[in-house]
Amino acid sequence: MDKFESSPQSVKGMSKSRLETFTDGVLAIIITIMVLDLHVPQRSTMSSLIPLIHHLISYALSFIYIAIYWNNHHHLFHLVKEVNGPILWANAHLLFWLSTIPFATAWAGQHDFARDPVILYGICLFLCAVAYFILAHQLIKFHGRKSDIAHALGTDVKGKMSMFLYALAIALAFIWPYLAVTLYSIVAAMWIIPDRRIERANIH
Repeated sequence: MDKFESSPQSVKGMSKSRLETFTDGVLAIIITIMVLDLHVPQRSTMSSLIPLIHHLISYALSFIYIAIYWNNHHHLFHLVKEVNGPILWANAHLLFWLSTIPFATAWAGQHDFARDPVILYGICLFLCAVAYFILAHQLIKFHGRKSDIAHALGTDVKGKMSMFLYALAIALAFIWPYLAVTLYSIVAAMWIIPDRRIERANIH
């Protein structure tokens, strides 16, 4: 064999380390952008925080969502051995939609959860969920249907349920924006605990 010829194993995939490092950096920047949108009140009384209550709620909810994505991404990639080009693009696609959250957060907070900002916020969350779903299935496609990652993700009932609830919340936001925000919060609560399927797969 020619010394420059690569074996099939050597070209199978690439290291995941740069993908994880890049993802961590982007998520840190997203959180930084969100916190910079919180403006300090001019007065030094607790009552001066009242006009900022919608800003604070939207920031807290979005921070929780970014933390959930970071946490689940971290768990997910514990089962990943290598990555390829489609996985890199799927991850970048996820980061793109996550990077829209600071804008939607600021708009919703600034306008006291008005209809259109709450609809846009829900669309961003829905597209983040779709992007995560695509990333997960690119990983399954690359590692195989019998891999640990495929076994851990299974049918992804919770992920599909989340997308359904986002779509429902977006529809409700046309009439009841606050009810939509409540549904967004319920979905976040569903994901506070990292996916146990992946933790069990790591043990095995």
